[in-house]
Amino acid sequence: MTSMKTIVLNADKEWKSAFSNLIAGIILLVFLLISSFSAFSQVTVPHKEFSKNKDMVVLNDQPWNIEAQAHILDDKITPTSCMFIRNNGKMPEGLDASTWTLTIDGESVVKTKTYTLAELKSKFKHYTYQLTLECGGNGRKEFDPPAKGNQWDVGAVHCASWTGVRLKDVLADAGVKSDAVYIGYHAVDEHLSGDKNKEVISRGCPISKAMENETLLAFSLNGEAIPMSYGYPLRLVVGGWPASVSGKWVNGISIRNKVHDGAKMTGDSYKVPCNPVAPGEKVKEEDMCIIESMPVKSLITFPKTGLMIDKGRSLTIRGHAWAGDVEVAKMEYSIDYGATWKTCTLEKPVNRLAWQHFSALVNFPSSGYYEVWAKATDVNGISQPMVLPGWNPKGYLNNACHRIAVKVN
Repeated sequence: MTSMKTIVLNADKEWKSAFSNLIAGIILLVFLLISSFSAFSQVTVPHKEFSKNKDMVVLNDQPWNIEAQAHILDDKITPTSCMFIRNNGKMPEGLDASTWTLTIDGESVVKTKTYTLAELKSKFKHYTYQLTLECGGNGRKEFDPPAKGNQWDVGAVHCASWTGVRLKDVLADAGVKSDAVYIGYHAVDEHLSGDKNKEVISRGCPISKAMENETLLAFSLNGEAIPMSYGYPLRLVVGGWPASVSGKWVNGISIRNKVHDGAKMTGDSYKVPCNPVAPGEKVKEEDMCIIESMPVKSLITFPKTGLMIDKGRSLTIRGHAWAGDVEVAKMEYSIDYGATWKTCTLEKPVNRLAWQHFSALVNFPSSGYYEVWAKATDVNGISQPMVLPGWNPKGYLNNACHRIAVKVN
């Protein structure tokens, strides 16, 4: 028969063993937490490196892709600290504005010409515009089946103040042949493979878009020299179209007699099916169309989602709306999931291709959980859908109504 002393000794050994395991588990947990914190700290480095708002969200660091949260986009002119960063390759280093040149060439240029940055600034008139740039994949995370690529939420959009010279003035100086169809840009960012002979991205737009007054070769952002992460010392800014058309670190513009065929212009990049397809359906390249003007869209920037307010208190909401090449004509909100809509106050754009600001005073009928939905309608009568507008292989052009949660106590 086992003695009471033996039982106690065995229990003591089991307790000590369990305690040792517990201590080992705690040590492991602490180690994992420290490792996780270290990794997190590494991820948050770009907030300081790029002078970004602490509420910016890093999606990728190979290459860097960083987006804003809706509530930090409340300014009418987006601060540089809150502007999303979209890169396809490695950012260049050590660029010198004093030696920078831009070459205009291509099949449809009358005479190939090269300009220094100083010549561009001195020879051509300067213009300043507020221009809306939105990543074509903004809202990709809502697609089902999931679409490959950075899983942007709603913050890959901004409307900053850009200063530069009109692209059309520079093209006219070099001369544009009558057979010109498209322009394509060239830049100095480095391919992720390290291959110096591979262009990272070389997109463009029809010559008609290139010749618009608001299409700029910009050298200033919000009144200061463009930061490196946004294209220093010279970039293309093409408002209202996918931001990928607005090339950074630009050192060349080709005037083409055909649709530009540079990197990210072929295959399925920045294209959607020409006709609707079922979710998950494979689409042939010849059945894909290049994205041009961005769709009508809006964003509630105040208050931040998750607000709690007291019953009987009114709530002011505000935000921005845009519609690619055209204006937004009407802005509405709903607190009953789209069953009924009420009109918001909507401002005119400061200039063509700038986003428009809206506001409204919202009253809730009783306590409980609410969602405030926002819906914009453009001058052609086209409104935002309340749900994902249609699946496409790359997860582009999600302009579903934005919404925030509000709890009324």
